[in-house]
Amino acid sequence: MRIDYEAIAKTLATLTEGETDSVALMATMVCELHHADDRFDWTGFYRVTEPGLLKIGPYQGGHGCLTIPFDRGVCGAAARTGEVQIVADVDAFPGHIACAASTRSEIVVPVRDAAGDLIAVLDVDSDRPAAFADADATGLSALLAQVFGR
Repeated sequence: MRIDYEAIAKTLATLTEGETDSVALMATMVCELHHADDRFDWTGFYRVTEPGLLKIGPYQGGHGCLTIPFDRGVCGAAARTGEVQIVADVDAFPGHIACAASTRSEIVVPVRDAAGDLIAVLDVDSDRPAAFADADATGLSALLAQVFGR
């Protein structure tokens, strides 16, 4: 099963209408995303809690890492650069943090609020190699902008 970004956008619009709490929005979004695509083995948010540091937020899947500095791993790279990171083979990514041994590939998307400030990153791990493409970066970025950029 592959995610239908257009359908999820409509579902999220309905589910999050009027909600302003970022944690509630993250929890709702991650639940919908995780169950929409069988490539998504771990789906979650890492929140910016202080300069240069991410802490685990709402997620679906096995345990995640509790903290990730901006200078480590794929999540840190997305937070540090402000750019989507698509990693086809996590073992080939310098400094990859292995929170789960089953992770083979990963996509991490920066999350910005309406003011354009980085508030989190969305991390999606797959137990399949090369599971993510530019279409996923585009689709996930649009969903994040819809939910958190308003």
